[in-house]
Amino acid sequence: METQGLPTRGLPDLLWLLGMMKFAWDNYKQYALGKNELRPLTKNGHIGNMFGGLRGATVIDALDTLYIMELEEEFQEAKQWVEKSFDLNVNGEASLFEVNIRYIGGLLATYYLTGEEVFKSKALELGEKLLPAFNTPTGIPRGVINLGSGMSWSWGWASAGSSILAEFGTLHLEFLHLSELSGNPVFAEKVMNIRRVLSRVEKPQGLYPNFLSPVTGSWVQHHVSIGGLGDSFYEYLLKSWLMSDKKDSEAKKMYDDALEAIEKHLVKKSAGGLTYIAEWRGGILDHKMGHLACFSGGMIALGAEHSAGDRRQRHMELAAEITSTCHESYARSDTKLGPEAFRFDAGSEATATRLSERYYILRPEVVESYMYLWRLTHHPKYRHWGWEVVQALEKHCRVEAGFSGIRDVYSSTPIHDNMQQSFFLAETLKYLYLLFCEDDVLSLEDWVFNTEAHPLPINHTDFKAAGQP
Repeated sequence: METQGLPTRGLPDLLWLLGMMKFAWDNYKQYALGKNELRPLTKNGHIGNMFGGLRGATVIDALDTLYIMELEEEFQEAKQWVEKSFDLNVNGEASLFEVNIRYIGGLLATYYLTGEEVFKSKALELGEKLLPAFNTPTGIPRGVINLGSGMSWSWGWASAGSSILAEFGTLHLEFLHLSELSGNPVFAEKVMNIRRVLSRVEKPQGLYPNFLSPVTGSWVQHHVSIGGLGDSFYEYLLKSWLMSDKKDSEAKKMYDDALEAIEKHLVKKSAGGLTYIAEWRGGILDHKMGHLACFSGGMIALGAEHSAGDRRQRHMELAAEITSTCHESYARSDTKLGPEAFRFDAGSEATATRLSERYYILRPEVVESYMYLWRLTHHPKYRHWGWEVVQALEKHCRVEAGFSGIRDVYSSTPIHDNMQQSFFLAETLKYLYLLFCEDDVLSLEDWVFNTEAHPLPINHTDFKAAGQP
């Protein structure tokens, strides 16, 4: 579809994004309703093994986006599926993290936006099913749970049966709301205990490694990443403080200390002048940055907005530089979409040199940072960059029956991966839409977004009742 020459801001952009969302939803509804994702090339559904037998991941992820975009008919279709077909009596291996951020986050957000009880009751029922994962010697949950039997275990690929920082560190926002809505303190107690374990354990150079033993409460290996395995842990420290109306001072201190260690040890500048956040393996730096780490520009800007003086200025500059680097990873590809990871080795500035890093699966993190930087600075380049992404998605990812990821962003005729990820509707299209909206649509003063872009209200939870003395 030809998108050159369309205006770069305002109402036409919003209408275009409404059309993209409607196209993604309508094809999912036609070919895959009740499955977890749409396979747009083969026009069928995909269930996968991440959600433990739960169905309709795209429905739950899309609910609040449909509502915010005022796609009323489509929202009612999704709501009806939740009321009539969303079965929680399942038996299978579920990712604690994915069920929490997509299903519980999506249901909570839609409840807060609409006030409709069905979303609250489903969220609470599902929350109860996750609690047995916390039955470990430390209270650090294991990553996989059978939603029927309550048995839990660690991922087979996680070293020495460890739990993953980003997974057990990305429960706090949703679990505080579960306690608030149910009147049951157990959810808040579980996540406040995670906080206690992390406060106690010694941090190498002030950094948080990605693998922690749920048995001993000790780090299993010293790999640190602001991308996959670590990312949303840091995001939830800052957002826990914001969601508490800035009363959760412990979360803010943990965030500030972690960011200081990241600045000192991981933030680097390439020979070509690009600022990036490297990964750390026992003191040795790996000079690559994953697409997942590109959310950090937005996070650092959001934190800077609530800082003062030199710190505010320094962090706003750092946020802008990281977001600019992530934009470069898009601009330097043939498709103008960013690779899964990019490197800063000699001769490969913000490009993916390995085949395993060259794919794009409709990820949102770069446009997430554009949205935050736009809201906090109103520099027009962020809307311009966002519109470049819209054009690239339309040109390279739109197929006959939906949107598909691509296998190589450096190919001018990319091969599609036949998957319309649920987070494309939850995050990528929502953040693009918010980038072109007025700032009072889901104002950052009133809402925090969970790591799946599901909005949760600020200052709703009673922080003291949620386990803080």
